[in-house]
Amino acid sequence: MAIKTSDLNARLFGKADKRKATTVQEAQKAASEKAAVIELSVAGEETVSFELVRVTAKDVEMRTSVFAENAREQSFLNELALSDILVTLKDRGQQYPAVGRWLDGGKIEVLDGSRRRMSCILAQQDFLVYVASGISSKHAKFLSDVANAHKPLSLFERGKEMQAMLSRGEVTDQKELAKVCQCSEALVSGALKAATLPLELLQAYPSVGELGRPTIVKLHRLYSSLNDEERTNLMAKLREQPLWKDVDAQGISRITREVTLLIEQWRDELKPVSKPDKSETKELVAGRASYRVQGDAVSINLKSVSQSDSDAILTFIKNHLS
Repeated sequence: MAIKTSDLNARLFGKADKRKATTVQEAQKAASEKAAVIELSVAGEETVSFELVRVTAKDVEMRTSVFAENAREQSFLNELALSDILVTLKDRGQQYPAVGRWLDGGKIEVLDGSRRRMSCILAQQDFLVYVASGISSKHAKFLSDVANAHKPLSLFERGKEMQAMLSRGEVTDQKELAKVCQCSEALVSGALKAATLPLELLQAYPSVGELGRPTIVKLHRLYSSLNDEERTNLMAKLREQPLWKDVDAQGISRITREVTLLIEQWRDELKPVSKPDKSETKELVAGRASYRVQGDAVSINLKSVSQSDSDAILTFIKNHLS
């Protein structure tokens, strides 16, 4: 019997809709079933049979890969970004199988569950995944997009999707993007700014998904202030090791603040703030006229000047500079 995508979500994730949690009893039932075969009517179209496959911990990284069109940036998945599921995974193993399709050579492409896949790699746990043959790229994209509703995408990832929509001509401007994506124009602006930042800069943070718009705007302003040589030097420093690993702090929020401070410090070292040339005030007429020259600017200070003298001086300056 074919089941709908929403029903598959209920079996795999304990939710009838990934954006709406159901009861604890449904979640427990979903976790305990792990049926050997599930038939799914993908996107309400053709019916596909998925078989449950267990990939041993040592083979997960080599035998599986992630769908190339998955919107989630895989390089952001580290132990802190995955902390919400790593604890449970280490204690009880994988609770809900991922979803994928067969590739040549017996390899598996993960469509739904890239976070669970990386968590299994980090925790050295077996990876459970429902796999099917004959899934088209269109249906693979559908399953991947549905999966990403479970854990919100970062501003960078949303920005990349928005950039793609603009380049494909699906929308014409940020205002239309906000309407289609059902979000504010400010969020669209922040997401597009995030999408222009280099991966090395974002990978400096423990969890890119936790970076809010204020931090993204600050990073965008910081990066935009650098010239090409300064950007190259900054990226070289960031490639040495993820910066968050060098921070002696606890908690994602605290580490994030410290990383931003370090990047700002590096920026200042690469681009020291130029100090204006100091100039002394010189006396022209004792007690009545003094001046200061700073670059191509001249400041004159006059005291005890009559109206007629003032008019004459101003007229001279005007005629001389006109």
